[in-house]
Amino acid sequence: MAYTADATDSAKYDLHRYLREGREALLWKLEGLSEYDARRPMTPTGTNLLGLVKHVASVELGYFGETFGRPSPRSLPWFDDGAEPNADMWATASESREQIIELYHHSWQHSDETIEQLPLDAVGAVPWWPAERREVTLHRVLVHMAVETHRHAGHADILRELIDGAAGLGRTNANTPDVDEAWLADYRERLEAAARSAG
Repeated sequence: MAYTADATDSAKYDLHRYLREGREALLWKLEGLSEYDARRPMTPTGTNLLGLVKHVASVELGYFGETFGRPSPRSLPWFDDGAEPNADMWATASESREQIIELYHHSWQHSDETIEQLPLDAVGAVPWWPAERREVTLHRVLVHMAVETHRHAGHADILRELIDGAAGLGRTNANTPDVDEAWLADYRERLEAAARSAG
């Protein structure tokens, strides 16, 4: 079935909306945390909340910028040749939380301009992908970035719960059952018992 202009506009709107929701969910996970908790590695591989935001801000600038011939004027030294591995996945002591959040807001604005100006079938090239699959459409990049952003927002959900117990999808949508602490403690015990029984 061929897309009509209305269907294409609707698909673009939906993809953009999911991307925006993922951005907000990811950024919300930083609210109310100390500098230490926003930055501390919570997994053996070093995953941390502020690093997730820095990473997603950086790759979004590339996917909606360089890919479509609209590079951002922002310098991202953690992507330079010779930068240490994973330099985009954590914030140095000299990089403030405000700087990282401002970078993410810049990334949103730059990306949104690309999304608004180009049709879904606009063709670009992802410079860091292998040559045989480098050519992409805006549609594919929108899907890719919505998925990547929500994936990292999911990481952030777990990290934040480990830090201070805060859980949920967003400020106005907890997306968790409305139960008390006693119910949750019992629930967890039942899950533990089921896991031990199955193991």
